[in-house]
Amino acid sequence: QVQLVESGGGLVQTGGSLRLSCQASGRTFSSYTMGWFRQAPGKERVFVAAISRTGGSSSYADSMKGRFTISRDFAKNTVYLQMNNLKPEDTAVYYCARGPGVLGAATFFRYNYDYWGQGTQVTVSS
Repeated sequence: QVQLVESGGGLVQTGGSLRLSCQASGRTFSSYTMGWFRQAPGKERVFVAAISRTGGSSSYADSMKGRFTISRDFAKNTVYLQMNNLKPEDTAVYYCARGPGVLGAATFFRYNYDYWGQGTQVTVSS
C-alpha cells in the first residue's frame, strides 16, 4: 500500500513563495514518476508538474513554467514543489500523486495516476 502525505500549504500574498512537500511510503518510490495536480473551487483537477523516476527530467503546465520547480529526494522518499511569484489564480488544493513508470504524454492526465494524497490548501491573497 502506498500512502502520500502533502504538507506546506498556507496563505501567502501575491508574489510570495511556498514549498510543498509530499512524503511517500513504500519501497517503490523510485520506480514511478511523481506529479502534482491542483483543483480550484468548482473546477476540475488539473496537471501542474511531474518528475521522472530518476529526477533527471520534469514537465510543467504552461502557466507554471518559470515559476514552479518540482524535485525529489530519494533518501527522504519526498517530492517537492517550489512555487515562486504566486498569483491569486494559483489558489487551489494541491495534490501529489504517483504516476506512470515513464515521464511522457501520459503524465499530463490524472487518470494515469493511481495513488493520491489528501491535498494541501494554497491560498494566494491579492
